[in-house]
Amino acid sequence: QVQLLESGGGLVQAGASLRLSCAASGRTFSKNAMGWFRQAPGKEREFVAGINWSGDGTYYSDSVKGRFSISRDIAKNTVYLQMNSLKPEDTAIYYCAADRQEYRSGSSSTRYNYWGQGTQVTVSS
Repeated sequence: QVQLLESGGGLVQAGASLRLSCAASGRTFSKNAMGWFRQAPGKEREFVAGINWSGDGTYYSDSVKGRFSISRDIAKNTVYLQMNSLKPEDTAIYYCAADRQEYRSGSSSTRYNYWGQGTQVTVSS
């Protein structure tokens, strides 16, 4: 059974940093794109960042570009999201996702198949 377990969320002040982690179990994703999405109250889930299977291609939404950084540790089957200069509008539940198909880009158009339960990030002003 595939599981994606997010951690690292919390309550921080504007301008602070957080690092989210997503540990996958049940199968290896060494050849699969992975990504992060978020959903704020009353809003639809949106793409935040994605990373391709090899780790040398990354994608970001315009709202987080330059502040967030996605990375992965293939050996640990884990993907990370480093979030800097956090803003109140970054407040949301953050979800980790993985692509079932191999060798895809991880961009916002990737069809992600596996999802974690989410971790809450709250940024106070």
